[in-house]
Amino acid sequence: MRISLRLKKRLTLMLAALLLLQAAPLFIRAQSPRQREKLVDRQDLAEQRDEPQVSTTGWRRKMARDLEDDVDSVKGRPDQMRRVIIQLREKNEKKAGTSQANGILLTDAARTGILLTDAAATGQLQEKLARYDGRLNKTFKTMGLITAQLPLSRIRELEYDDDIAYISPDRPVASHGHLENTIGATQTDARTAVAGFTSINGTGVGIAVLDSGIDDTHNLIKASTARPALVYSKTYTGIAGNRDYFGHGTHVASLLAGSPGFKSDYYGGIAYEAKVISLAVLDGTGAGLSSNVIAAIDWCITNKATYNIRVINMSLGAPPKDSYKTDPLCLAARRAYNAGIVVVVAAGNRGKDLMGHKVYGGIDSPGIEPSVITVGATNTFGTDTRTDDAIATYSSRGPTRGYSTDASGIKHYDNLIKPDLVAPGNKLIGATSPSSVGKLTSLVTLFPSLKVGSASTAADQVMYLSGTSMSAPVVAGAAAMMLEANPNLTPGLVKAILMYTAQPLRNFNTLEQGAGQVNTEGAVEVAGSVKSNAATLVKGDAMLNSWDEADQENSFNGTTERVVWGRGVVTNYCVLYGSELMTKWQVMYAQNKVLADGTSITNGVLVKNTTLVTSGVSNTRGPLINNGVLLSDGVLLADGVLLGDGVLLSDGVLLGDGVLISDGVLLSDYSHGDQSALGDGTAAMQPAP
Repeated sequence: MRISLRLKKRLTLMLAALLLLQAAPLFIRAQSPRQREKLVDRQDLAEQRDEPQVSTTGWRRKMARDLEDDVDSVKGRPDQMRRVIIQLREKNEKKAGTSQANGILLTDAARTGILLTDAAATGQLQEKLARYDGRLNKTFKTMGLITAQLPLSRIRELEYDDDIAYISPDRPVASHGHLENTIGATQTDARTAVAGFTSINGTGVGIAVLDSGIDDTHNLIKASTARPALVYSKTYTGIAGNRDYFGHGTHVASLLAGSPGFKSDYYGGIAYEAKVISLAVLDGTGAGLSSNVIAAIDWCITNKATYNIRVINMSLGAPPKDSYKTDPLCLAARRAYNAGIVVVVAAGNRGKDLMGHKVYGGIDSPGIEPSVITVGATNTFGTDTRTDDAIATYSSRGPTRGYSTDASGIKHYDNLIKPDLVAPGNKLIGATSPSSVGKLTSLVTLFPSLKVGSASTAADQVMYLSGTSMSAPVVAGAAAMMLEANPNLTPGLVKAILMYTAQPLRNFNTLEQGAGQVNTEGAVEVAGSVKSNAATLVKGDAMLNSWDEADQENSFNGTTERVVWGRGVVTNYCVLYGSELMTKWQVMYAQNKVLADGTSITNGVLVKNTTLVTSGVSNTRGPLINNGVLLSDGVLLADGVLLGDGVLLSDGVLLGDGVLISDGVLLSDYSHGDQSALGDGTAAMQPAP
């Protein structure tokens, strides 16, 4: 790519002023096609369309704030190298089925993003980075992202490069630290209500578990008759073989697909006949890099057809420092969603501070991304009944606090409603990874009280774990059961059905529970009734083969417990409600659409997108949250819409009982590997007799 003489002069001047700056690793992201001279007029439109914000007054907004602070504050050692993630700018130029980025012809991704598959393209990227004294580490074929190693003293220069859309550091990520009965996964009417099925257990559905690995030598994990269990393993941390030295991924996998033949099904998983793919992105201490996760997501998209990967489970996260529009983890998750994969993510364990005070605004990345299903944790107190269930004290609450910064340094927070759903996650018993026993950094060694009983062999040892990490595989398993019942469901429709059939918990607001606690029986019932050609329908067409308006509830634990559906779908800042959400096709369910598209803001007012949503669907109306300030009378969802059995979706006052995190630094003194693994000190799931 040629650099103009004018740009060369600007770079020379910048170099003279930046001699004291050091080098750092970054992520760079591709910007949607648009001419720079039109950015001022289109900035507001870009925000409404979920597109990244781009500076019209300089280069500062192309760099993540935490990376910019690092670059600006560095002292000494100007050539120190830093790992970064870079998003490449996608251009409009097309030629013979290809697109062009960075002057490199790229294979046309058919609307799924840039594909860096050409060896020549990689060579030109390497040459380009060499001009900044950097080196290319990895390209992500379906993402339009690369990782690179550069000196901190040269990173600022990248912001003048028109072919670079965004740069962020390769941030660390970490794990978050009776089941079938309480979520309705064992209900026979749900499994037989779908025509042609005698049982639904996730059969044939591929679920990728991005975690610390899975040790399939445990008897709860290993394959058995009709249970393929672990079908593929890949590591991004250098730990060889099917090993899990931390012990987190094996526990997650057992909740997801644990064998019903182990201990008389006391610890059986949700979708125990699914095909599990282990992608180890966390090391023996439960830590990893964003680039590991992005590489694993990239692999899932590439190998989706080979393993029928329809669900990704990520029981991990990082404090958000960017808006979801520029966060590399969120962008990768959106690519997977657009490729037809349901992405399930733990909300995080940042719901309280060290003093035990309730905190709002603690949702982790990539849980801040609108397309993913972000899952919070409930405490079942060890009972199958839901009447005593509550939100776990540590479960992260919304709104999302990822942000962008304008040229004046003002932060603009996303403030989306999250989590989307909640599921059991406190003191759940699952497999102890045999390869983690005796490892100094493993969970079972760090917290000996997690150990349950005294098994004669490591292959039978089980342990307690708590956190939204345990809740995420519960929802991922439910999604797999839905996709077995109806493989034609889009990711957006899976998410909508899960929310519509969820049961709101009394005395907890929307920012704590989203649409409510997952109801697997109801979700599978609706999924099995959706027409096989639903994705070809137009707005307002009948979507279900059958529907009983009066029958929007389930009975758990025999017939003793009534579980009424919430009948609401969370979008961005409000909730859509009404039976037409299920009876009629909504365009927001289509591939490459997200539920958040169903509502928007016009002149500061929440409005329904009538292009995507039918007239029979209503939306809650109320003031918004804007940069941490409550507008109007401080009431969220002010019209107080009652969902299901009279459970109010919002308790009326947004911040009446907690503190909102507003500076983007999320509870730095409360880490994922800390005491959250022990959970709330209450009654809990009991061991097998």
